[in-house]
Amino acid sequence: MNFGIVIFPEVEELDFVGPWEMLTMWSKLAAGPKNCVVVAEKREPVKCAKGLSVNPHVSFADCPPLDYLLVPGGMGTRREVDNPAMLRFLAVQAPGCEALLSVCTGAFVLHAAGLLSGKTATTHWGSLDRLRALGDVNVVEERFVRDGNVWSSAGVSAGTDLMLAFIAHTAGEEAAARVQLQAEYYPAGTVYGSTASHERAPAYVRRPNA
Repeated sequence: MNFGIVIFPEVEELDFVGPWEMLTMWSKLAAGPKNCVVVAEKREPVKCAKGLSVNPHVSFADCPPLDYLLVPGGMGTRREVDNPAMLRFLAVQAPGCEALLSVCTGAFVLHAAGLLSGKTATTHWGSLDRLRALGDVNVVEERFVRDGNVWSSAGVSAGTDLMLAFIAHTAGEEAAARVQLQAEYYPAGTVYGSTASHERAPAYVRRPNA
């Protein structure tokens, strides 16, 4: 099984590094996908949003057929939605994928490739209205959401929750439990300061005991 995470200039680091950590632990500890690859348009270093430089494993041209594909977000998505090479890559790979996943504004890239229309999805709280404005996506304010074989998450750190839930769904709760324990990923759920009263905070933050 091949799991690919696509990256691009100005991709948000934690959008893909968080899921990558969960994914590769799944692979090592609980018989997850054998091949986990980071994919980019070209096989050259990709400079991310906060300055991290990442060397992709494969390019669009030499990427193997993928069983699962994740698209992260970041400011770079505003360019990628109009990048013919990205859209062609997704169009070629998507039909063979058992699941498509997006983190943060990666949802807009899926939409640009025609893969999110008519679906329920979410994105970073700051882009929820922009996702609604597309007119053909049922937008929910949740940490992550699944609609058929399409999964999406809210911003940045939410991608880690998305991947853990995806592992539980795909391989069972015990597989997810092994990953969660090894990663020691047990979020405290603390909402600091005035976050919950922010006028644009997502619904899951504003709800009591969220």
